[in-house]
Amino acid sequence: QVQLVESGGGLVQPGGSLRLSCVGDGNIVSVYTMGWYRQAPGKQRELVAAITSSSGSTNYADSVKGRFTISRDNAKNTVSLQMNSLKPEDTAVYYCNADGAYYDSRYDRVAAFDSWGQGTQVTVSS
Repeated sequence: QVQLVESGGGLVQPGGSLRLSCVGDGNIVSVYTMGWYRQAPGKQRELVAAITSSSGSTNYADSVKGRFTISRDNAKNTVSLQMNSLKPEDTAVYYCNADGAYYDSRYDRVAAFDSWGQGTQVTVSS
């Protein structure tokens, strides 16, 4: 299977910046869409930003437009989220997500994957 490993969370003051990174590992053949989701306490997980591999088109939640920027490196199977002008309401656990195809050596075939990272905490507080 494909594993996603996130890094870059932490504590930051309002108005500050953080950069999250996520790298995929595990016989990846191709990655279609990579994105970031977040879940605050007592709330449902929501899409923050996503980016496709083919065209590089992006999609952002209205609440982060103009403040967050998603980017990816297809050759390295990585996706990053630059978060600027952070607000207390951005506090949440941020999860990386990716879907695509990988080589399953157990069955000697290419199979689809849709994987999640373990999550990284982002806290915006003074």
